[in-house]
Amino acid sequence: MNPNESIYENLGGAEALHRLVEVFYAKVQLHPQLGPLFPKDISPVLEKQYQFLTQFFGGGPLYSELHGHPMMRARHMHIPITPERAEEWLQCMKEALVETGVEEPLRSFVLSRLAGPAHHFVNMPQE
Repeated sequence: MNPNESIYENLGGAEALHRLVEVFYAKVQLHPQLGPLFPKDISPVLEKQYQFLTQFFGGGPLYSELHGHPMMRARHMHIPITPERAEEWLQCMKEALVETGVEEPLRSFVLSRLAGPAHHFVNMPQE
């Protein structure tokens, strides 16, 4: 991990981030708790996630340029997100990071950056 580069650059830029998002959502779709929360046509979700993560990881304000301020918690309020689902989401991301070859310490750093937002989206108690 190069501390002089953004997370986006450390992950490998646009192509690597697209691959990570694809691998991640393949896992999410198969997950018994997470899969049903997403539409059957996952393509728009993948693209928005790519745009958001590009911005979140320092690759430029792609999401904001296309959709305005992220307001991610508000955009997720219609989805029942429990603490358990937030952890499951993070586990799918961890598996995707491993599968796409993201090594330590970058893998743990990415997960720690995503843990805050994942838990911030929680909008209902544990089931």
